[in-house]
Amino acid sequence: MASQAMDQALQQLHDAVNAVTAAAAQAPEAVSAATGGAIDPFVFQLAIFVLAIFVGYYVVWSVTPALHTPLMAVTNAISSVIVVGALLAVGISASGLATGFGFVALVLVSVNIVGGFLVTQRMLAMYKKKDK
Repeated sequence: MASQAMDQALQQLHDAVNAVTAAAAQAPEAVSAATGGAIDPFVFQLAIFVLAIFVGYYVVWSVTPALHTPLMAVTNAISSVIVVGALLAVGISASGLATGFGFVALVLVSVNIVGGFLVTQRMLAMYKKKDK
Protein backbone atom coordinates (compact mmCIF):
# COMPACT_ATOMS: atom_id res chain seq x y z
CA MET A 1 0.00 0.00 0.00
CA ALA A 2 2.70 2.46 1.02
CA SER A 3 4.87 1.37 -1.89
CA GLN A 4 2.04 1.93 -4.33
CA ALA A 5 1.34 5.39 -2.89
CA MET A 6 5.05 6.22 -3.12
CA ASP A 7 5.19 5.08 -6.75
CA GLN A 8 2.12 7.17 -7.56
CA ALA A 9 3.62 10.23 -5.87
CA LEU A 10 6.89 9.75 -7.74
CA GLN A 11 5.01 9.42 -11.03
CA GLN A 12 3.11 12.65 -10.34
CA LEU A 13 6.38 14.38 -9.47
CA HIS A 14 7.96 13.08 -12.68
CA ASP A 15 4.99 14.35 -14.71
CA ALA A 16 5.20 17.75 -13.01
CA VAL A 17 8.94 18.01 -13.74
CA ASN A 18 8.32 17.13 -17.38
CA ALA A 19 5.58 19.77 -17.61
CA VAL A 20 7.83 22.45 -16.10
CA THR A 21 10.69 21.47 -18.41
CA ALA A 22 8.41 21.70 -21.45
CA ALA A 23 7.07 25.08 -20.32
CA ALA A 24 10.59 26.41 -19.75
CA ALA A 25 11.65 25.24 -23.20
CA GLN A 26 8.72 27.10 -24.77
CA ALA A 27 9.17 30.27 -22.69
CA PRO A 28 11.31 32.25 -25.19
CA GLU A 29 8.87 31.61 -28.03
CA ALA A 30 5.89 32.44 -25.79
CA VAL A 31 7.44 35.73 -24.69
CA SER A 32 8.33 36.62 -28.25
CA ALA A 33 4.79 35.81 -29.42
CA ALA A 34 3.17 37.71 -26.54
CA THR A 35 5.22 40.85 -27.14
CA GLY A 36 5.25 40.61 -30.90
CA GLY A 37 9.01 40.04 -30.88
CA ALA A 38 9.60 43.49 -29.40
CA ILE A 39 11.88 42.28 -26.60
CA ASP A 40 15.41 41.61 -27.71
CA PRO A 41 17.08 38.42 -26.40
CA PHE A 42 20.02 40.61 -25.37
CA VAL A 43 17.78 42.20 -22.73
CA PHE A 44 17.07 38.78 -21.22
CA GLN A 45 20.76 37.90 -21.23
CA LEU A 46 21.63 41.22 -19.62
CA ALA A 47 18.96 40.71 -16.95
CA ILE A 48 20.34 37.25 -16.14
CA PHE A 49 23.84 38.72 -15.90
CA VAL A 50 22.69 41.46 -13.51
CA LEU A 51 20.80 38.93 -11.38
CA ALA A 52 23.92 36.74 -11.27
CA ILE A 53 25.92 39.72 -9.99
CA PHE A 54 23.47 40.27 -7.14
CA VAL A 55 23.29 36.58 -6.26
CA GLY A 56 27.08 36.32 -6.27
CA TYR A 57 27.42 39.40 -4.08
CA TYR A 58 24.98 38.11 -1.48
CA VAL A 59 26.42 34.59 -1.51
CA VAL A 60 29.98 35.80 -0.93
CA TRP A 61 29.08 38.28 1.80
CA SER A 62 26.76 35.87 3.62
CA VAL A 63 29.46 33.19 3.96
CA THR A 64 31.12 33.07 7.35
CA PRO A 65 34.83 33.99 7.37
CA ALA A 66 35.81 30.43 8.25
CA LEU A 67 34.38 29.23 4.93
CA HIS A 68 36.09 31.79 2.68
CA THR A 69 39.00 29.44 1.93
CA PRO A 70 36.80 26.59 0.63
CA LEU A 71 34.72 29.14 -1.28
CA MET A 72 37.86 30.45 -2.99
CA ALA A 73 38.94 26.91 -3.89
CA VAL A 74 35.55 26.08 -5.41
CA THR A 75 35.47 29.38 -7.29
CA ASN A 76 38.87 28.61 -8.80
CA ALA A 77 37.66 25.17 -9.84
CA ILE A 78 34.63 26.72 -11.53
CA SER A 79 36.90 29.21 -13.29
CA SER A 80 38.75 26.31 -14.86
CA VAL A 81 35.60 25.54 -16.86
CA ILE A 82 36.00 28.93 -18.53
CA VAL A 83 39.44 27.81 -19.73
CA VAL A 84 37.76 25.03 -21.71
CA GLY A 85 35.41 27.54 -23.34
CA ALA A 86 38.28 29.88 -24.16
CA LEU A 87 40.28 27.03 -25.68
CA LEU A 88 37.29 26.09 -27.81
CA ALA A 89 36.87 29.72 -28.91
CA VAL A 90 40.52 29.92 -29.91
CA GLY A 91 40.68 26.54 -31.62
CA ILE A 92 37.36 26.19 -33.41
CA SER A 93 36.42 29.71 -34.48
CA ALA A 94 36.61 30.71 -38.11
CA SER A 95 36.87 34.45 -37.54
CA GLY A 96 39.90 36.32 -36.32
CA LEU A 97 37.82 38.41 -33.93
CA ALA A 98 36.52 35.35 -32.08
CA THR A 99 40.04 33.93 -31.91
CA GLY A 100 41.33 37.20 -30.47
CA PHE A 101 38.60 37.40 -27.84
CA GLY A 102 39.15 33.73 -27.01
CA PHE A 103 42.87 34.34 -26.53
CA VAL A 104 42.23 37.35 -24.29
CA ALA A 105 39.74 35.27 -22.27
CA LEU A 106 42.30 32.47 -22.00
CA VAL A 107 44.98 34.82 -20.68
CA LEU A 108 42.66 36.52 -18.18
CA VAL A 109 41.22 33.25 -16.88
CA SER A 110 44.71 31.80 -16.49
CA VAL A 111 45.78 34.82 -14.45
CA ASN A 112 42.59 34.54 -12.38
CA ILE A 113 43.12 30.85 -11.62
CA VAL A 114 46.81 31.20 -10.72
CA GLY A 115 46.11 34.25 -8.55
CA GLY A 116 43.19 32.53 -6.88
CA PHE A 117 45.23 29.49 -5.97
CA LEU A 118 48.04 31.70 -4.63
CA VAL A 119 45.55 33.57 -2.44
CA THR A 120 44.06 30.26 -1.28
CA GLN A 121 47.53 28.97 -0.44
CA ARG A 122 48.25 32.08 1.63
CA MET A 123 44.92 31.74 3.41
CA LEU A 124 45.65 28.11 4.25
CA ALA A 125 49.13 29.07 5.49
CA MET A 126 47.49 31.22 8.15
CA TYR A 127 46.02 28.09 9.74
CA LYS A 128 49.35 26.26 10.04
CA LYS A 129 51.09 26.24 13.38
CA LYS A 130 54.23 28.33 13.42
CA ASP A 131 57.51 26.64 14.32
CA LYS A 132 59.24 28.08 17.35
